[in-house]
Amino acid sequence: MNISIIGSGYVGLVTGVCLADSGNTVYCVDNDPDKVNSLNNGVIPIYEPRLKELTDKNIKNKKLYFTDDLDNAVRKTDAVFIAVGTPPANDGGADLTNVFKVAKDIAGAVDGFKVIVVKSTVPVGTCRKVEEIIAKTTRNFCVVSNPEFLKEGVAIDDFQRPDRVVVGINFKEENKKEAQAAKEIIGEIYEPFVRTGAPIYFMDTNSSEMTKYAANAMLALRITFMNELANLCSLVDADVDAVRIGIGSDKRIGKSFLFPGIGYGGSCFPKDVKALYRTAKQRGYEFKLLKAVDEVNALQKEVLIDFILKHFKGNIDDKTFALWGLSFKPKTDDIREAPSVAIISKLLSYGAKVRAYDPIATINMKKVFPEIEYADDMYGALEGADGLIIVTEWNDFRVPDIDKVKNALKEKVIFDGRNIYNKKRMIDDGFDYYSIGR
Repeated sequence: MNISIIGSGYVGLVTGVCLADSGNTVYCVDNDPDKVNSLNNGVIPIYEPRLKELTDKNIKNKKLYFTDDLDNAVRKTDAVFIAVGTPPANDGGADLTNVFKVAKDIAGAVDGFKVIVVKSTVPVGTCRKVEEIIAKTTRNFCVVSNPEFLKEGVAIDDFQRPDRVVVGINFKEENKKEAQAAKEIIGEIYEPFVRTGAPIYFMDTNSSEMTKYAANAMLALRITFMNELANLCSLVDADVDAVRIGIGSDKRIGKSFLFPGIGYGGSCFPKDVKALYRTAKQRGYEFKLLKAVDEVNALQKEVLIDFILKHFKGNIDDKTFALWGLSFKPKTDDIREAPSVAIISKLLSYGAKVRAYDPIATINMKKVFPEIEYADDMYGALEGADGLIIVTEWNDFRVPDIDKVKNALKEKVIFDGRNIYNKKRMIDDGFDYYSIGR
């Protein structure tokens, strides 16, 4: 099948590459000619495991093309995926400017039946508005909602082996033929990815759009609950790791997303929680739980600062801290809403100095904090530092050379925001060791 993907950001790239790798001919469209040229030459603007390898392979096999010619790409293809960004608006909702602009552009290029697939994360009712925009020009189409459920760091695996595929199609009396055709085309596109039994759930577009936000909000809620529980465990001398194991063994609860830490970040959870809260607000409903999730997460990002100030008796002026991990999670270079940003900002506001190391995300962080020091390796960040702060749980940091850490640090203190070390072992090794909820 011939498929076009409008938007070559994170979701668009992963979607385009995976669909090309399953045998389709895919045209990825971006309005930046320089970016298009770089992509055609195999230069990937983001880090995601296996993405470059699959991009190179499918460019070579003439299954994947990058272009800035939207009209030509749409005319060549049967299905058109909208995968442009929906950044947070000033009011906390999702900015849909790019989605609606692309819808208008697509409408002008439709010359035969097209399935218009909204892959971008959009508030409830957006697909209906996209349908209204395109319907002003043509009736030979069907708009489909198909939210993504990709986790950064394992996005290729998530796409190729999904838990489920969610598809929203509105079957109305006047469009039954088009809706049925769209359902068959979407089924054909995803058939290679669901052969092991993963379901495709068909529903209306409003329910599909809500499913995306509800899923991310639920996961954000679980993380936030565990962070609150960890803070309480510290006050009552309980071990949150033991509690996590105890509740996670309950099948009704499960084990995933129960690890406490210093808050969630990235491009999805923070903005989606805010956007869903905003959607409720616009309908006159006060979603108090989501408001609390957002507020607690913001506070949790600074919990290590409290430990640091307590340890140094409120004065960290001119202290130097080694910081391991800048990305919001491992296996990505994404620093959007990362706890590291909040932590570095606070440290600098107290007059402290920061020397940071991350395996991948350093280039991105230099654009935000050009004034701090960046180390070439994890041990280099430690030299003469007054303490070590662990922000991201990269595998590189899990089994360090303890002697190297001891010898490099001026003061043997570790502030572990991800609970990656055994507390007793760290104390036995002579460290002052602070962790979350233990």
